[in-house]
Amino acid sequence: MHVAVLGAGTMGHGIAQVSAMAGHDVVMRDVADEYVRDGIDAVEENLRGGVERDKVTEAEMTATLDRITGTTSLADAVADADLVIEAVPEEMDLKRETMREVEGFADADAVLATNTSSLSVTEILSALDRPGRGVGLHFFNPVHIMALVEVVAAEQTAAATLDFAHEFVEDVGKTAVEVRDSPGFASSRLGVALGCEAMRMVQEGVASAEDVDAAMELGYNHPMGPIELGDVVGLDVRLDILEYLREELGERFRPPQILKRKVRAGKLGRKTGEGFYLWEGDEKVGVSDEGGER
Repeated sequence: MHVAVLGAGTMGHGIAQVSAMAGHDVVMRDVADEYVRDGIDAVEENLRGGVERDKVTEAEMTATLDRITGTTSLADAVADADLVIEAVPEEMDLKRETMREVEGFADADAVLATNTSSLSVTEILSALDRPGRGVGLHFFNPVHIMALVEVVAAEQTAAATLDFAHEFVEDVGKTAVEVRDSPGFASSRLGVALGCEAMRMVQEGVASAEDVDAAMELGYNHPMGPIELGDVVGLDVRLDILEYLREELGERFRPPQILKRKVRAGKLGRKTGEGFYLWEGDEKVGVSDEGGER
């Protein structure tokens, strides 16, 4: 199968990697050569890490990288694709415009998927002349490690498209859960609700960020606490999702003030070096002054 992945960022290169590891030929497209190179370099770095941990062989790494090519041309990326997965930034207008452009270049039988984590798939697909071939494929970060993919059925999604999506998810070694298109789907809606309440608890002085996270890690077997997860995902991303869910579903998703203050201050989590925690690269090294320190 030929797979086109639009976007070479965190999600895009991850989707490209697992698709290529499953034996598919992948074209990864972004708007600048440097972004494409960065995406391919990130795939290689992930694979080398797998080799060092004896999770991937040298031969598998080489074969995977050989199956991935990069381009800045949308037309070239999607021309021969059986499946196109857009992983562009979470902006409705951008995703709709991307889908509209893809339809002009892609084969009539190609399935067109969006990797949105919370936006309306139905609205995104309404930009298509033939929206029945569209579907949501919500991968999780880091894609090469996380086992789940949400298959999101929009109002327009055809049964054959859903079947294709499930087969692809199984083929790349992931587990699918199918959800009806609704704000936040299942995972984002539940995940941000938990994270939002955890941040309110820190804001109200109920417990420190560290203790809230420890409670969920040790008491509920979560691999990472909700506060730390917000830092890893990006507090600006968390805020955007909460504001969208508040607009769609009501005041129970009102963002806490502590989150708004962090974002306004540019303390977005791991990617900026500070959120609720302090970070050096991918390593958590301390707690922010406004992180509910013990």
